[in-house]
Amino acid sequence: MPNMSEETGVSGTAGRRKEMGVEQAVKREGEEQASGIEKTGGEKKRKGTGGDMTEAEKATETEKATETEKAYMHWLYKAAGAGSRGLLKKLERVWTAQEIYRMAREGVLADKLDARQRKQAERIQAAADGCDVAGEYEKLRARGICFVTAQEDAYPQRLKVVHDAPYALYYAGRLPDAGQKSIALIGTRNCSEYGKGMAGAFGDALARAGIAVVSGMARGIDGIGQWAALRAGGYSLGVLGSGVDVCYPAENRALYEKLLAEGGLCSEYPPGTAPKAVLFPPRNRIISGLCDGVMVIEAKERSGTLITVDMALEQGREVYALPGRATDALSAGCNRLIRQGAALVTSPEELLEELQAAPGPGQKKTVYCQQSLFAPEGLPGELLALLDFTPKPLDLLQEAYHRAYQTRIPVPRLCHGLLQLCADGYAGQNAGAYYRKSGQRPV
Repeated sequence: MPNMSEETGVSGTAGRRKEMGVEQAVKREGEEQASGIEKTGGEKKRKGTGGDMTEAEKATETEKATETEKAYMHWLYKAAGAGSRGLLKKLERVWTAQEIYRMAREGVLADKLDARQRKQAERIQAAADGCDVAGEYEKLRARGICFVTAQEDAYPQRLKVVHDAPYALYYAGRLPDAGQKSIALIGTRNCSEYGKGMAGAFGDALARAGIAVVSGMARGIDGIGQWAALRAGGYSLGVLGSGVDVCYPAENRALYEKLLAEGGLCSEYPPGTAPKAVLFPPRNRIISGLCDGVMVIEAKERSGTLITVDMALEQGREVYALPGRATDALSAGCNRLIRQGAALVTSPEELLEELQAAPGPGQKKTVYCQQSLFAPEGLPGELLALLDFTPKPLDLLQEAYHRAYQTRIPVPRLCHGLLQLCADGYAGQNAGAYYRKSGQRPV
């Protein structure tokens, strides 16, 4: 691991603060970031030498300034909290993280925001007191933990386009390669022997085909699939509902260490965050958002696995499901997904065939729909044109209608039109007021 004092100049920053005071140091850092170099006699001069800076030296100065700002970004993200995405995006449009830190130290940040965000701003101001921004970031790097924001190229591109993507990620090991296909392999924790065997078979086959396996490192289907992928020499990423330095469940310690060494671990929560039930559902949108599709091995009728499926559908991801016996409770969720339009997959080979036929990035899926030769007219026909096999909630349909027809539609009228489509067999409704075109892919 490179020495942070050499790579970013952070240690030098901390020393300078002791001599000139935090406020003056931060002000000086902001000035240095804006200029990068000193100007003498109207010409850019090399600091301390009087010679012109080379392109390599300019690049080094820029890199130092970037890393310094990133240290402040890390402080701001921790101070605001992972759930403050809206506030952070608003702040970044106006100020740098260093400027926000300076305003927080001066106690004026809350005065610059509206009443709704005052409490958050006060929390950020409190976090600035006595904080060693540079030291905390250096400790993070020294532990092998990386911090990346959605504004950086290193942030996964698939996740960037998700509407509620995390503002930042912590990761250890490495993230999936941008050009590599990836599948979320998920299912119930209390799985059957059938589920265990199929999870292992799918994880192994995907890895051997060069496809990344992403899951939540949970006991049961998740962990089994990830183990199989790693043993086959493939890549797997564990997305955690805790800090990346916290192994949960504890029984998966060996898998955790294996992922660190040969794959990756990531989380939107800062290191040290303990696992809590409330943190896992938001984690699931990252699992589906990082993948081209979601493969469900086993799931009960009301399984938490289906939360990930709902999020995948919202994100426009493909959903695949392994069928089971009609009387098997562990397959009830999968059978229902297939009935609702998920792709039925009975073997790893079938999934690989589906992935080969799947559209590439930026390409649209071909949508097949069995419906009457006579399409409905008026409002129902307008709404039908906005539907596809990806379920959409009412608010998104309302916005889509406005964009398409340049007029606002009241929710009661929208609901009436959708219910008419459902009654006529043109659309179906899932839990949470989602609507989609009815019909099946042709055999």
